[in-house]
Amino acid sequence: MQSTPNEPVWRQVISGAQMLLVAFGALVLMPLITGMDPNVALFTAGIGTLLFQIITGGQIPIFLASSFAFIAPIIAAKAKFGMEETLGGLVAAGILYMLLSALVKWRGTGFLNRLLPPVVIGPVIMVIGLSLAPVAVNMAMGKAGDGSAQLVPYTTAILIAMASLATTIVFAVFTKGIFRLIPILFGVLVGYVLSAFAGIVDLTPIREAVWLGLPNFVAPEFTWAAILFMIPVAIAPAVEHIGDILAIGTVTRKDYLKKPGLHRTLLGDGVATSTAALLGGPPNTTYSEVTGAVMLTRNFNPRVMIWAAVVAIVLAFIGKFGAALQTIPVPVMGGILCLLFGSIAVVGLNTLIRHHVDLSESRNLVIAGVTLVFGIGGMVIGQVEGIALCGLVAIGLNLVLPGGQAGWGDSTIPPQQASGSE
Repeated sequence: MQSTPNEPVWRQVISGAQMLLVAFGALVLMPLITGMDPNVALFTAGIGTLLFQIITGGQIPIFLASSFAFIAPIIAAKAKFGMEETLGGLVAAGILYMLLSALVKWRGTGFLNRLLPPVVIGPVIMVIGLSLAPVAVNMAMGKAGDGSAQLVPYTTAILIAMASLATTIVFAVFTKGIFRLIPILFGVLVGYVLSAFAGIVDLTPIREAVWLGLPNFVAPEFTWAAILFMIPVAIAPAVEHIGDILAIGTVTRKDYLKKPGLHRTLLGDGVATSTAALLGGPPNTTYSEVTGAVMLTRNFNPRVMIWAAVVAIVLAFIGKFGAALQTIPVPVMGGILCLLFGSIAVVGLNTLIRHHVDLSESRNLVIAGVTLVFGIGGMVIGQVEGIALCGLVAIGLNLVLPGGQAGWGDSTIPPQQASGSE
């Protein structure tokens, strides 16, 4: 059942909590890897999402949180300049998004027909989902997301992961009403109970955590060296942003490049990123995981994301609740993520099909093939890697390879929509 803006508030809150739960693992993992405070990341994700929703008029069901595209640059910058100066560079990265927003507002989105046709966008969206597949599979098998350690015995982990996945599928496909809107919560609950019986739930963090605590905010420092180091890195994640906006638009069947406009979504992302860095949090990005959850639940109500943001802000100050979420065993989330990440990849595949992209055309085959391999394989060139790199490669190949418009498939942005007007 599709959500509507007039649904009861209590259902919006529950759905928002579910969306936050979907994003929670990735949200806190990024700051843990980079040495930032996960409670600050939770707080800035909420604030960033609220700012994004305000700037875009609350029209897009999307959630912003810690960006994985910045992990390697943050680690490198932190070792070179220190955390405070790195945060200053991240503030500047957000400002670059704002400048790009102004360019889109000035020039309009018409140039995106040439820059981002379906043959570029489709494979990039597929990479967004498929590049995360190893993380989901490792977690489902009881390993750390990067596969570096076996956290839960394989046999126990795979049984719990498959039970969580099966529960989520059953509630998403066979149930109706409110139950169909929160399949992930049921998947987590079933997996958590099974994990408790298997003896792999550690409640020590909950007992040791304080009830209320202020996140460890950190103020940035600004130096030209750190700013110039970080600004080029911010160009590539903009490709991921555009891909995510098109992905959620494909799911909801709305053209968000026209309304509220790409200039507003970029501005919202930039303001969210700079605000997060000003408080000591990681840069924000639109979350692909949540897009998968939106597709799965068919819950298109943007107010759900506002409630998710409010819940995130509140939880940032409740130590025991945050600790409880962190006790969710790895296999539980791994099983559910197998479905969510796959859903994102299918959105990209549907983009190619819906726009009738002919993959027998040599240029299309080259663009899609190289993009998929670079993105899924984890190619690294300089400071750019993963999703950001494959996006830039796809754009570059599309611009330099010969071929007519007919070889691209239908236009990503219809001509009548190619304007910068609100």
